[in-house]
Amino acid sequence: MARGVPVDDETRTVILDLARTEVARNEIARRTGVSTAAVSKIVKEAGLSFNRSQTDAANQARQVDLAAIRLKLAEEMGAAALDLLRTRKNEYLVYNFGGKDNDYNEHVLASPPVEVQRSIVVTAGIAFDKASRIVERDTSTGVESAHSLLDSLAAGFAQAAAQHEIPSDAK
Repeated sequence: MARGVPVDDETRTVILDLARTEVARNEIARRTGVSTAAVSKIVKEAGLSFNRSQTDAANQARQVDLAAIRLKLAEEMGAAALDLLRTRKNEYLVYNFGGKDNDYNEHVLASPPVEVQRSIVVTAGIAFDKASRIVERDTSTGVESAHSLLDSLAAGFAQAAAQHEIPSDAK
């Protein structure tokens, strides 16, 4: 059973003309008022395809950006773990409210109690573990990916420049 409204021949021709000039599928759908699925089907039936190099380059750029964010997060987590571990050697304030007169009492210890130090070490260890996993995940997406992305972008720019060369008599 067919769904939607059939695409008339005039719209079909417009879709194919736009596809031949490498207009993106979503843009063709917006201009013609036809669904993206119908645009894809019409283009495929005509033996054409869409140039996905821009989409691929954008996806690769996004992956590089996300890897940089993860690396920054790992650095911050490592720094936070170090800062936390350093607090084990600081003085530690203990206090109490209460008693029949509801008074406040405090005392400064030379270092945190053992259970607090244990909690600090465990928390710092978790932060370090998470930061290590982030870095391990991104070891394969480092410089090689950046070079690959730059090569793809350069090829895309060269292709675009070749398509938009200025005729010699127009100079």
